[in-house]
Amino acid sequence: MKVFTTDKIRNVVLLGHGGAGKTSLVEAMAYLAGMTGRMGTVDGGNTISDFDKEEIKMKVSLKTSVVPIVWGDYKINVLDAPGLADFIGETQEAVSVADAAIIVISGKNGIEAGTRRAWDMCEKRNLPRMIFVTDMDDDKASFREVVQNLQEMYGRRIAPFHLPIRENTQFVGYVNVIQQKAKRWKEDGTVEKFDVPDYSLDNLNICRDALIEAIAETSEEYMERFFDGDEFSEDEIRSALRVGVWDGSVVPVLMGSNTLARGMYTLMADIVKYFPSPDGCPCAGINTVSNEVFEADYDFSKSKSAYIFKTIVDPYIGKYSLIKVNSGVLKTDDVLYNYHRDADEKLGKLYTICGGKVEEISELHAGDIGALAKLSVSLTTDSLSTRKNPVTYIRAQISKPYVYMQYKAKKKGDEEKISQALSKIMMEDLTLKQVNDVENGQALLYGISGQHLETVQDILAQRYKVEMELLRPRIAFKETVRKKADAEYKYKKQSGGHGQYGHVKMTIEPSGDNDTQYVFEQTVVGGAVPKNYFPAVEKGVAEAVKAGPLSGYPVTGVKVVLYDGSYHAVDSSEMAFKTAAIGAFKAGFMDAKPVLLEPYASLRVVAPAQYTGDIMGDLNKRRARVMGMNMIDDENQEILAQIPYVELYEYDVRLSSMTKGSGEFSYEFDRYEQAPDEVAQKEIAASADKDK
Repeated sequence: MKVFTTDKIRNVVLLGHGGAGKTSLVEAMAYLAGMTGRMGTVDGGNTISDFDKEEIKMKVSLKTSVVPIVWGDYKINVLDAPGLADFIGETQEAVSVADAAIIVISGKNGIEAGTRRAWDMCEKRNLPRMIFVTDMDDDKASFREVVQNLQEMYGRRIAPFHLPIRENTQFVGYVNVIQQKAKRWKEDGTVEKFDVPDYSLDNLNICRDALIEAIAETSEEYMERFFDGDEFSEDEIRSALRVGVWDGSVVPVLMGSNTLARGMYTLMADIVKYFPSPDGCPCAGINTVSNEVFEADYDFSKSKSAYIFKTIVDPYIGKYSLIKVNSGVLKTDDVLYNYHRDADEKLGKLYTICGGKVEEISELHAGDIGALAKLSVSLTTDSLSTRKNPVTYIRAQISKPYVYMQYKAKKKGDEEKISQALSKIMMEDLTLKQVNDVENGQALLYGISGQHLETVQDILAQRYKVEMELLRPRIAFKETVRKKADAEYKYKKQSGGHGQYGHVKMTIEPSGDNDTQYVFEQTVVGGAVPKNYFPAVEKGVAEAVKAGPLSGYPVTGVKVVLYDGSYHAVDSSEMAFKTAAIGAFKAGFMDAKPVLLEPYASLRVVAPAQYTGDIMGDLNKRRARVMGMNMIDDENQEILAQIPYVELYEYDVRLSSMTKGSGEFSYEFDRYEQAPDEVAQKEIAASADKDK
């Protein structure tokens, strides 16, 4: 691929609900640009974007793909991001380097949860955006309804550029609202102009008025002219639209059919016309030596710097770090400095990446997206720059994972293989987290959802040829006592030669501090237990609290006082007193009214207000205590609650079902609280069954 300068580059992310048609839109764009001889299909498993075996199998995008499309003198770097919330991390990485967005909506399905999520992501980053309505070749598609719903939600910013024309139920053309002309597609893909059909005139007038109103909002001069009833010329309209799209005050709505490759020509022309090139976008980092702001602004004449927004680790094609050049011009064999790792990276060859294929390129200009092979230490969200001008850029905010499962190798001996494979997957996917829960003897895998974790399970099997099973995690219950008890234990053993003798008397009671496992004191008088055995007794207590006598969970919040005992001048030893202490602790613990403590989380749920009743009802069933509710915007409500951890199991599935995919939740540990009898008995019984 030839080298493109900054002003000829457009970086565009495709966002929208899963199944809205983003991947097939890329296929149609690539086909019209002459990149392919025929369009692939998601069902056929032969698209440019979804090249991974898991994506082909599931028929859904799991990762962000970069597809550079040459359109005339311009290169449009299309970032095809997953629409499923389960893979939100991939989408967040793509958005972090996009200069504009196209929100894809199915004309059949209309506005969905993923549409709103896409809009919110654009709002947070102030991304210029267009909306593209797909499936217009389907009788059930309603462009008018989509536009009306968008206008109800987002107001006068929504500016329809086109109207569909159907003849005998066939999608044959469109009305250009700016030009007020109708156009019909011909067999060779070009269009012929004709008069606007009478049945389209009313809708044209409505859309034209909406477009002019949106344009009037772009300046005071235009607003005055609008109220004076002045007409705007086509050049004035297009000039105002460019300004409005750049600052987000105008959001054009286009439409087409992916399967017929209709509507993409105007889409790509409008991307070039109305979306900014990188040098029209702000970009700033921090010089780590001077602590001053480095205004990179995708200026090719400034010191070289780049940001790693994604990593690909593939057993077949190797490791690639996907970058956006923030300043300067990168060339083959450049050496750049990674401030985060305090290491130099020799870049070697530069590549452009198209789906799953890479192609060498001699240089990458500021604002362009490319790939670097086999960087030694650099990871996703790291910054690269020169040692003379070391710069770091703000790392992309990636969603924190809250759903977790216990995992085990299906075959004994595969533990190391799974660990190595997961470490590679986690280099690609920042929303995965691996935790070794030593207290409860389990390995945990955190992700965005249950489906996310199941997908990782499939990747391990398909790509790395190792299988793991996902199990319900053991919740981190704890054990404590509610009253004081006296305990005595004598360990005596004789087996020829020196025997073993240790005798302790101790009290066990609540310490009042559940954040500390145990407090140990001794009040022995008269040398009943020699001082040199006190540490051995405490070691026994420390050993005993690791797994409580009630159900095998760690003990917390107990006070142990050694007050008496006896010893044997020859047979007593540290081991004997440690063993005696363990025995006394177990016996005394069970006499001190032992109880099970369960962990509680502070839960935050955000969802459209219309689902509040269902969410509250479900939380009540889960023994949660609702602490408050707040409207956080015109549509969404925040619900704050305290909930037992055991009740969070599969909450992601339930919340998604209740809110049609529009609800989100997060939580953090709050405290431990005594578990109700029915919960405690269930855990104790489960522990007893496990020990059999």
